[in-house]
Amino acid sequence: MTTNKGLWAALLAGAALVGATVPAIAQDGADIFVIGGKSDDPFWSIVKRGAEDAGQVVTAQGGTVTWLGPQNYDNLGADAADLIRTAISQNPDAIVAPNWVPEAMDEAFKAAVEAGVPVIVYNAGGMAASDRLGAMNYIGSDDTEAGRAGGAYFAEHGATNVVCVNTIPGAASLEARCAGIAEGMAANGGASTQLPLPASSFGNPTAVAQAIKAALLEDTTIDGLITISAGDADSAAIAVSQAGVGETVALGTFDMNKGTLDRIAAGDQLFAIDQQPYLQGYLAVSLLNGYVNYGLDVPTAPILTGPGIVDSTNIAATLAGVAAGAR
Repeated sequence: MTTNKGLWAALLAGAALVGATVPAIAQDGADIFVIGGKSDDPFWSIVKRGAEDAGQVVTAQGGTVTWLGPQNYDNLGADAADLIRTAISQNPDAIVAPNWVPEAMDEAFKAAVEAGVPVIVYNAGGMAASDRLGAMNYIGSDDTEAGRAGGAYFAEHGATNVVCVNTIPGAASLEARCAGIAEGMAANGGASTQLPLPASSFGNPTAVAQAIKAALLEDTTIDGLITISAGDADSAAIAVSQAGVGETVALGTFDMNKGTLDRIAAGDQLFAIDQQPYLQGYLAVSLLNGYVNYGLDVPTAPILTGPGIVDSTNIAATLAGVAAGAR
């Protein structure tokens, strides 16, 4: 991977570097379809905001940005594949989508590429998915690497037995997160197991909290707990409190919300693993708009937006970013 501060400055200004492949020029602006999560999912609302902010340039140039998301996460792979097919049916100039469940979604991705639609994989799947599917690039965090970083951080802070709570088991990106936690712990002399919950538990704080509480009470050797989303971390915090293990179980999470940041600031949560979701939506739309309209591309692949650890050492700066609307 190559990195360049000038590249990032250009991307954030809505520009890009010239690439070798030049597509047909869009005559009336680029019509870009973005597949993402539920509209009321706090994480995906940030991704959507990034896409919409980049979309202001798209709209000014005569194009459109259309967001498509599932009603729920009960049948995530199949529903997301259907959203990609819906986008294809609208004759788009470009498509952005996460590769959540490869076995259910790869065929739809390939159909878009075979139809000549430029595609960027973002948020889930990594560069391996982008290469396998013939997409232009991958934008996001590497979930396995993020997990490894989290596992190593737990171990460095004394944890030996960490549970990774997965409320959407089967989703490749989330399985990779928990697998990475286990690898990071093992490399530092600890261990980690996964607690898979029914997908219907996602978004049900009471169900998630009760399941985590039961696990904590059953195994008193657990000294670390990490969730695959910030919303689940709110439930985990309740479970830790109700189980009476706040002094012995360190809490971490992938992604952030207000509750997570408040707990880190108060010393009630150890850390969060940030992937900067705003940038995922913003950069994907910006790159595809430049590519469709002007044949612009970047040599950097993948374009990583994480992972980064947010803890007591940088919580003040992170909160300042939230106040400014950048985190």
